[in-house]
Amino acid sequence: MTIASSGIHHVTAISGDPQSTVDFYGGALGLRLVKRTVNFDDPGTHHLYFGDEAGTPGTIVTFFPWGNGQRGRGGIGQINVMSFSIPQSSLGWWLERLIARGIAHDGPAKRFREQVITLRDQDGIALELVASRRAGTGWGGGSVPAEHAIRGVHGVTLWVDALEPTSRFLTDALGFRAVGSDGNTHRFETGAGGGGAIADVRVAEGFWRATMGVGTVHHVAWRAAGDDAELAARAQLEAAGAHVTPVRDRVYFHSIYFHEPGGTLFEIATDPPGFTLDESLAQLGTALKLPPWLESQRTALEAALPPVHAP
Repeated sequence: MTIASSGIHHVTAISGDPQSTVDFYGGALGLRLVKRTVNFDDPGTHHLYFGDEAGTPGTIVTFFPWGNGQRGRGGIGQINVMSFSIPQSSLGWWLERLIARGIAHDGPAKRFREQVITLRDQDGIALELVASRRAGTGWGGGSVPAEHAIRGVHGVTLWVDALEPTSRFLTDALGFRAVGSDGNTHRFETGAGGGGAIADVRVAEGFWRATMGVGTVHHVAWRAAGDDAELAARAQLEAAGAHVTPVRDRVYFHSIYFHEPGGTLFEIATDPPGFTLDESLAQLGTALKLPPWLESQRTALEAALPPVHAP
């Protein structure tokens, strides 16, 4: 029996300055800042969540802003590209927006029969805007009109030294399907497939190993419908020989973590309870929210964390 995830829950990266992170993802890309909290494993650092209006699983990207922390290096054993879905009719609009804002970019170019614009964020993380038929509506409450807004995370690209171990793990343990190749990049899909359910695996044999730090992607989380599905997934992963963490309470979801054979960190995260657990939909992202076990440290944490405001 394999795990049957419906797709990506979120992607987490390490950025530098927190306000620059908000200005790029909330301002330039027009995503909503849906939660402002701390890294539960390192409470002296912000944890910023961006997504659609409600932070729906599949639309979320999150950041640990390390300020002037050590820079990382992309390479083998890491996600090296985050891709976002945009409406097919909005390709020209996004090109004009990037030009107007002075954001360097390339394309559009065709990859896997999709038109793709490539760019980098303020810390050098490689991004793609993929013209997609993905359903859903984008958040129109920011600087990007709803009809052109990002629809969610399209997929991720991880680099490996050898395809076969990662391919076998994705298909045999996680229930992905191999759906095609484009050069040295191999596409796998889960759930219904398409935007929001894609893992691209690039074979970069002999390339250097990745190092974690500012300007790199930390992990990708795949969706579980709830706690029972996550516990079943954990048992199946252990049976497949993976080293899996215990379930960790992230307040807005519950998580387990493990590495795929190529070295990339994966997470499985539950869809519930969601981001309106401690804020109304209208107030999402407007205040620093802390888990119950850190509430007693609020005064010290608020004094230590750099201030963050809307883009």
